[in-house]
Amino acid sequence: MFGKSPWKMAVGATAIALLAAGCGGGGSEDSDAASNTVVIGIGEPQHLIPSNTTETEGAAVLAALFYPLVDFDAQNNAVPVAAESITPDAKNTVWTIKLKPGFTFSNGEPVTSDNYINAWNYGAYGPNGQGGSYFFERIKGFADMQSKDPDGEEGPQKAPEPKAKKLTGLEKVDDTTFKVTLSAPFAGWASVMGYTSFYPLPKAAFSSDGVIADGFEDAIIGNGPFKMKGKWEHDSQIVVEKVADFKGTVPKIDGITWKIYQDQQAEYADLVAGNVDVQTVIPTEALAKASADLGDRFKKSPNSGFGFVGFPTFQKEFSDVRVRKAISMAINREEISSQIFLGSRSPATSFVSPVVAGYRANSCGDNCVYNPTEAKKLYTEANGPKEIKITYNVDGGHKAWIDATCNQIKASLGVNCVGGEEPKFADLLTKVEKKQPVGLIRLGWVMDYPLMENYLGPLYSTDGSSNYYGYSNTTFDNLVKAGSEAATPQDAIKKWQQAEDILAKDMPVVPIYTQQNVYGYSEKVTNVNMDLFRKVDLYKIEVVG
Repeated sequence: MFGKSPWKMAVGATAIALLAAGCGGGGSEDSDAASNTVVIGIGEPQHLIPSNTTETEGAAVLAALFYPLVDFDAQNNAVPVAAESITPDAKNTVWTIKLKPGFTFSNGEPVTSDNYINAWNYGAYGPNGQGGSYFFERIKGFADMQSKDPDGEEGPQKAPEPKAKKLTGLEKVDDTTFKVTLSAPFAGWASVMGYTSFYPLPKAAFSSDGVIADGFEDAIIGNGPFKMKGKWEHDSQIVVEKVADFKGTVPKIDGITWKIYQDQQAEYADLVAGNVDVQTVIPTEALAKASADLGDRFKKSPNSGFGFVGFPTFQKEFSDVRVRKAISMAINREEISSQIFLGSRSPATSFVSPVVAGYRANSCGDNCVYNPTEAKKLYTEANGPKEIKITYNVDGGHKAWIDATCNQIKASLGVNCVGGEEPKFADLLTKVEKKQPVGLIRLGWVMDYPLMENYLGPLYSTDGSSNYYGYSNTTFDNLVKAGSEAATPQDAIKKWQQAEDILAKDMPVVPIYTQQNVYGYSEKVTNVNMDLFRKVDLYKIEVVG
């Protein structure tokens, strides 16, 4: 799920972030503890308050510092972790969360129901401006915690105070039990609570009720297997060390240095030199030589990334579905995947990732099959525009595949196609939100939790948080809602698949590729695995010897 901020949109060609990896060490050379530490690279996180951490760098750090209520098994089912049990009522509206006893924060505070309730209320309260606020939207009382600026963000009047500061849907039963009442049934709620925004916060996080203490974010205190060592050294590193006597699953390493990079190529050079233990995204420029450089330490595994191009359906030249279908059929996805990404990405033929339950290969049908003859015929019949522009963010490394896509469109349709450059992803979205003419829009997505709804609702619903192309179909909206309120996951999937079938007819976007983890690691470490959310498994990685 998503808010109006574009946090989960994939920014880079290598997805959301500049990623980096770290070197061994972390202490004096004669320290036994230091020899059992690793360095994993990231870009500079935007935030580390859980309800405001909506990009991959910050989420990676928080995964070390916090222990989630649920994690996901190999079949993407939610499995209790910090929770002893999560039990819905018969209607999937009231959920009772029982916490495992004995857990503490790294400062020694016991973890109680209040820590979740206070953290979630803080995240949901509109004036706090938390990027992950949208994730609390399903909880009863969320709407009363929001306020709208009466004359827009640029106007002189401030937004009025919301009606409420607390979620009425949160009820403490005792120190280890609380209830969550949703405003509508949702069988997938347990999966949603696996997201970063649902971590608890200790009393030490707050200087007063609902107010985060100054400096807490730079020395954040979590309930996980690691704790901060010193403070967040911005644009340099974040160091964490193992918590003694942690009650949950205990990692095999004693600490992590999250080394912050601004350049993936520099990071790759460090990886090859052995100065970095894990690089979570091998840059496109290095893919051709990675096997030779790293041998069997160059790895690939599934993840949930999905890249696509959106049509501004509010613009007349793209309002005809024949134009949208023609452009989609003009693109050779196989060629882009093999020649630009050297097989590190796969052609997308559906509107959701293959990693989620309910995915169907080729649900896009003929509209996602390269067919230049039919594409030209449709485009001519619809009197499509004489020039097509695909706007992308320069800071994401998209130029190569956008240029290739444009060349294919030129050859297939006989019209000019150009790439439009915006310096940053935020610049692109600002223009799109103001409905300025930017042509087609390069976008991407990484799931927050493993449900089809997490792709369909935010991206294509009429009021979807990241529907930047103005698509609206009432039948689609109703099917997504019906799936969310279905009694069982199986019933939900049926409704969501029907909703996806509508997308295949309307083609509000052009699916281009699905991603995978393409990563590498040093000779110092082994058992390096990455999950569907692009995180290194911190419980399996270990130092050789």
